[in-house]
Amino acid sequence: MNSRKPSPGVSRDHRISDDGLDRLRKQLDSGVKISQPVLQQWVKRYGDVALEIIEQHGIKLPGRK
Repeated sequence: MNSRKPSPGVSRDHRISDDGLDRLRKQLDSGVKISQPVLQQWVKRYGDVALEIIEQHGIKLPGRK
C-alpha cells in the first residue's frame, strides 16, 4: 500500500502568471485569429490586463465598453 499523502495541485497564483499574458500578446502580435469565446476566456482568467492587451490590438469583445 502506498503511504504517500497526496499533494494539492498547482496554485492559481502559479498557474496565472505574466507568461500567459506574454503568450496572448505574442499570438495577437503574430496576427493569429482568436475566436471571441477564447478571448473572453483570457479575460475571465487574467482580467483587465488581458482586456487591455486585446483592445490594444483593435479587438472589441461583445458586452464590453
